Amino acid sequence: MDSKEKLAMSLDYIFGKNVSKALPLEKLEFTYSKKTGRIRTVTLNGKLLATMRSDGSIAPTLYGATLLIQQPEFQENCIVAQEGPDQFVAEGRSLFAKHVVKCGDRIKPEADVAILNVKGEVIAVGKAILSAKMMRSFKAGAAVKVREAIGKLGEVEAEAAEEEEE
Repeated sequence: MDSKEKLAMSLDYIFGKNVSKALPLEKLEFTYSKKTGRIRTVTLNGKLLATMRSDGSIAPTLYGATLLIQQPEFQENCIVAQEGPDQFVAEGRSLFAKHVVKCGDRIKPEADVAILNVKGEVIAVGKAILSAKMMRSFKAGAAVKVREAIGKLGEVEAEAAEEEEE
């Protein structure tokens, strides 16, 4: 079995049937562990899509989640944050249960999830602390520990403007 097939099967198993169809498998590039020979990272056009963990799980990046969100099945692994608190999540802070508007049924503790704003745009990726059922019923406590976020939009635009001036 080649790396592309293995990645496609893993994506479909972890995130839902046919999720792998969102990725152009023929264009993906892989890096391998020198010790074990396993897939370590997956990139597309030089951009990191996902990291393979030693336990077999897949940690998608913001870019990877943005591509995977095109498949409806992946939405079962997503959480929609309230407008307002979503700005803090976009800065990299944890998402709390009381700020969860909607969450997919495939979310379990320790699962990798994508956090969306109310417009459906990916603003962060992270690891769920609570299950979907708990997120819906709890009114306090952290629901997702954010691993990677888009950052404050104002900061990104300001950095781009500074680079243009130099």
